[in-house]
Amino acid sequence: MARALSEWGMAGVETLRDRVAVLVVVDVLSFSTAVDVAVSRGAAVLPFPHGDDSAARLAAERAGAVLARPRRAAGGPFSLSPASLLAIPAGTRLMLPSPNGSLLSLAGGGTPVLAGCFRNAAAVARAARGLARDGSVGVVPAGERWPDGGLRPAIEDLLGAGAIIDALTLTCSPEAQLARDAWRSAGADLPRLVRASVSGRELIDRGFPHDVDLALEQEGSASAPLLVDGAYQAV
Repeated sequence: MARALSEWGMAGVETLRDRVAVLVVVDVLSFSTAVDVAVSRGAAVLPFPHGDDSAARLAAERAGAVLARPRRAAGGPFSLSPASLLAIPAGTRLMLPSPNGSLLSLAGGGTPVLAGCFRNAAAVARAARGLARDGSVGVVPAGERWPDGGLRPAIEDLLGAGAIIDALTLTCSPEAQLARDAWRSAGADLPRLVRASVSGRELIDRGFPHDVDLALEQEGSASAPLLVDGAYQAV
């Protein structure tokens, strides 16, 4: 019987990828939201591991892609900031390094991978059900990292996963059920919860409140970014 399953972070991807027909990576602040903004405007997004600038530049050159820069960095208009991608031209190939969402996207192996967030929860759920047919769907909240490298569960990713699980309308594992129920419980309090979360406060304090606003737009997108040949594209 097809079910919705959910586990956290890289261990979650590794646990679920051979047990499900489709994986959904949820990194609301900000990888999945940035991917959705770009893909919904006709761009393709190539995830790349964060941390090696030289390798990223070389990979972007080889892929014929524009390399996204860190937030506030000089040298290019596009970054992991979703707001920086609002005017990205259709047809752009954007290489997007990120510390969490990119790594998880690339760890899916042969299992189809979608990028989900609040903006596209219903569209991603529809695409996942279509791709999975009678198979199960794994929804992976990315989380963040503590200074020692350990996983920090992030409430925005739990709630984003819950929004997608709710829209899947599948029988849930206990982990998926708790994410779905957290989403349902948040209700109209969702914006306050996300803005007051550790990740939300961090972005707002760094001068990126618009990125949080964009991430909180519910069902503002009809695109479902699917990783095809190393690039997220709209389906």
